[in-house]
Amino acid sequence: MSESARDLARRLLDDTAGAPARPASPPPPVRRPRRGPGRQFADHPEVAAMATKRAAIAEIHDRFGMPNPVFLLRESANDSVIRWQGRELVNFGAYNYLGLSNHPKVVQGAKDALDTYGASASASRIIAGEIPLYTELEQRLASMYDVADALVSTSGYLTNAGVIGFLLREGDVAVCDSLIHRSVISGVRWSGARQRTFRHNDPESLRAVLRTARAEFDRALVVIEGHYSMDGTVGALPEIAAVAREFDCAVMVDEAHSLGVFGERGHGIREHFGLAGDAVDIWMGTLSKALGSCGGFVAGDADLIAAMKVAAPGVAMLSGGPAPSTIGAALAALDVLDAEPERLTRLWANAGTFRTLLLDRGLDLGVSQGTPICPVIVPEEFRAGFVAARLLQQGIYAGSITAPAVPVGSERLRFFLTAEHTTDHLHATADAVAESVALAATLPAPG
Repeated sequence: MSESARDLARRLLDDTAGAPARPASPPPPVRRPRRGPGRQFADHPEVAAMATKRAAIAEIHDRFGMPNPVFLLRESANDSVIRWQGRELVNFGAYNYLGLSNHPKVVQGAKDALDTYGASASASRIIAGEIPLYTELEQRLASMYDVADALVSTSGYLTNAGVIGFLLREGDVAVCDSLIHRSVISGVRWSGARQRTFRHNDPESLRAVLRTARAEFDRALVVIEGHYSMDGTVGALPEIAAVAREFDCAVMVDEAHSLGVFGERGHGIREHFGLAGDAVDIWMGTLSKALGSCGGFVAGDADLIAAMKVAAPGVAMLSGGPAPSTIGAALAALDVLDAEPERLTRLWANAGTFRTLLLDRGLDLGVSQGTPICPVIVPEEFRAGFVAARLLQQGIYAGSITAPAVPVGSERLRFFLTAEHTTDHLHATADAVAESVALAATLPAPG
């Protein structure tokens, strides 16, 4: 046995010797009523909630003969106009902000990587899955964020969950904006850390939380988004980061919907606010939004990223490398982002036009701030579903968002604006939305 192995064995024995004695006998098992074969999860809260949602959708279909807008089976690329059942729909359901997911150069980048490296990494990166494209993309992302290194992964959701699960543990705390994405909450639960919440975009609320709670914990991580995906608001990063530093907290920013959207060159919320890379400890983002590909990434300090590359479950360790085609597509998308800045100009012009059209028609846009994410508040799940279904009948697709994704009473339709929407698309949609919302308000509740 090597010296290091002996030391490890001795430490494990010492830890066991110092552990509290086990109870003489385990507590009796909790007895629950038997549910019968195949019914073990019928009363699970999420399963029951989905059954209720399906019933609401069926009610709309039965009462009004309207199509179902959920799991829309499109027959084309996810552009500003898509094909469904042989029809063309103006599409506001895709976060393809710059129209890159079907851009010829992006598609070719995916094909080239596919031809060279195959369809799958077929291994974790630390074993046999590494390819040069990963490092190339990571260095480009690190440069965009003015930090030392980055790590790309297969999933944006798992990047958030895995990074937080890796960094925090029992005795630590994540202090999150009240509108933070569910992937962050999953990571906090995974980590065993505690979670505290402050009012959306409110630095003084964050200060109050930290003043009362910071001393209870070892490490503290403040987590916000650059561009909030349900509300179309911009994260108040400079003010929130300043408060976090007052209380010795690290800062993490979820850039999923802000990379490629904010900043003069589309380099994200850091560029938008003119911040140095070290203003934030962890920059997280996705490849599946403005870059038109798939996957996630995290950027930051070299030692931190190096540790994640070998030891962060779900981000790198115990996870296959991203499909080579997704990395080839993302690299090509960055090239297009640099070469065609007019896409960003068109995107923001469309966002401003659409917001003005909706406000002129008296629609409730919640707390949105005129970004390319534009919610239209339609309280009650039934009414929001009705509006989505009626728009679909009229050749317009936009997703209805209901609880638990948003609080009950703030159900909405969410419109993603892209650089490829035309002025005609925006005007026709604004008219149709106003008519449908007015009609939904007159409907009696189901049942």
